[in-house]
Amino acid sequence: MFDSEKTIKLLFVGPVGSGKTTAIRAISDTAPVSSERPWMDARPGGKVTTTVALDYSTIQLSPNETLHVYGLPGQDYLDFMGPIVGRGALGAVLLLDASSSSLSDDCCAVVESLAHIDPNLKFVIGISKTDITPTFSMATMHALTRRMSLFVPIFSIDPRDPTQVRQLVRALLLL
Repeated sequence: MFDSEKTIKLLFVGPVGSGKTTAIRAISDTAPVSSERPWMDARPGGKVTTTVALDYSTIQLSPNETLHVYGLPGQDYLDFMGPIVGRGALGAVLLLDASSSSLSDDCCAVVESLAHIDPNLKFVIGISKTDITPTFSMATMHALTRRMSLFVPIFSIDPRDPTQVRQLVRALLLL
């Protein structure tokens, strides 16, 4: 029997605490499969769990199109997951935490990891926590991506807000 359903794979990538799991939960049509576990490096008052394998969910784009969404873990020791899960992906949403003291390094590291998945993988960048980080500058992010020879859309995003997350996904699907 011929299967007329079109499936599209999309990745959410970024360092620990950037909002990948939260963003996936915000836009999913089905309850996400998640591998959240207590985070041993948690700071008081901060994030207490972390993804140890992946997050997965689906979004029905149309009656014949399903978006399969995978959130990759942010820990370096789990970077082997990217090429396995990312094979065949249409693109990625790269989430970064504006409050991170290593924002630039995080961006460079994740972009490099995307190249290991697929050197031609399309992606957009979403920066979370810009509202609580007065020192953050979108101009600085644009300068960083230009220095990296990247010309990708960059958004300020609240990963809890389904409308903002969908805007990021739409931007990626239009690339």
